[in-house]
Amino acid sequence: MTDVPRRAAQRTAKLASLPLDAAGRMAAGWGRRLTGQDAATVQADFSARTAEQLFEVLGQLKGGAMKFGQALSVFEAAVPDELAEPYRQALSKLQATAPPMSETSVRRTLDEQLGSDWRRRFAEFEETPAAAASIGQVHRARWHDGRPVAVKIQYPGADEALRADLRQLMRFSRLFQSLLPGAEVKPLLNELQDRMVEELDYRLEADHQRAFAAAFADDGSVHVPRVVASSPKVMVSEWVTGEPFADIIDHGSREQRDRAGRLLSEFHFSSPARVGLLHADPHPGNFRLLPDGRLTVIDFGAVARLPEGLPRTLGRMVRLALEDRAEELMELLRADRFVHTDSTLRAEDVQAYLGPFVDPVRTETFHFTRSWLQHQADRVGDLRSPDFRTGRSLNLPPDYLLIHRVTLGATGILCQLDAEVAAREIVATWQPGFLE
Repeated sequence: MTDVPRRAAQRTAKLASLPLDAAGRMAAGWGRRLTGQDAATVQADFSARTAEQLFEVLGQLKGGAMKFGQALSVFEAAVPDELAEPYRQALSKLQATAPPMSETSVRRTLDEQLGSDWRRRFAEFEETPAAAASIGQVHRARWHDGRPVAVKIQYPGADEALRADLRQLMRFSRLFQSLLPGAEVKPLLNELQDRMVEELDYRLEADHQRAFAAAFADDGSVHVPRVVASSPKVMVSEWVTGEPFADIIDHGSREQRDRAGRLLSEFHFSSPARVGLLHADPHPGNFRLLPDGRLTVIDFGAVARLPEGLPRTLGRMVRLALEDRAEELMELLRADRFVHTDSTLRAEDVQAYLGPFVDPVRTETFHFTRSWLQHQADRVGDLRSPDFRTGRSLNLPPDYLLIHRVTLGATGILCQLDAEVAAREIVATWQPGFLE
């Protein structure tokens, strides 16, 4: 495969095959159960085949389809264990690989973006890509001064494909809902769509990365690679190594898991105060542990601009929910539009809904596990549960949606890591309003 498929009919047909084929597999499964086959075996086979096709199609299409697949990856920890394994394997594959651009396309893009003499800028350039991103791929190279660098090149047609994908994915959101128990897929897609235009311009990403690199330049815990050069569709930055979070999730030691979880938590909460920006693309492929123990963060195409830091309201909400101050919590939620003025919600129901979400700050340390996240997903996603009705009645103001998604995504990674983290101390240090 050379470029991103751009024809709307071609991309729509691939995406449309997902729910149609899933329905066919489900019907076949019913037939097998009628002939006496074990229900669990049939369900496991259905999940494996659906996951394989789902992420194969997303990976082939790249663009917004692959981007959405990466966004789904952090919620894998919320999928029940008996269904999670096929999705876990497919998601890991999607994060790591995708069909590469042709060498002709690579050279043409570099000619257009860096000039026809671009090879003079590099002492070495590897034609075979080292990694795939959602809208581009990464090549390993050596800059003319000898520095090892990563060259991110945008797929030809990624801009057209990305917009088309999200329009189509909105039509098939029910298929993906099974991967997000207790969450709404359509708001996620709407929010992702809003971020896409920015991510298409690598110059903006380079500016974001420079800001993070400057803020963490002397930090002993976090490393952000410096940007070497940038253009609208090509970005060159320092090459980084390290243990990918995906590998730590698979087979990391207890020490690695806890350290990775702590550093990720500190980076998430401290960045708005230190940079005025929040890294808004949390999935395991964007984080690594360096041999010296530092966290390396890459891919700054999506950010939330928070010049005044994290909203103080969030810290106050956590504090009030933590202390079971239901009436004060309800007043705050009404004042900040989380509860509509004409809502009939009761304060005790809202407290019961939000209370379990603040479990990580109830004790000095908290063990983030898949079972804890699965319990929360089941609790708020069960149609028969009072928490389901309460959650549906709450409102998430648009200016909080991105923060909510990123925090939920980071929490998903912590649960994948099975990390024990001193979350209370981190929140108390960096979240405004928590100590009020």
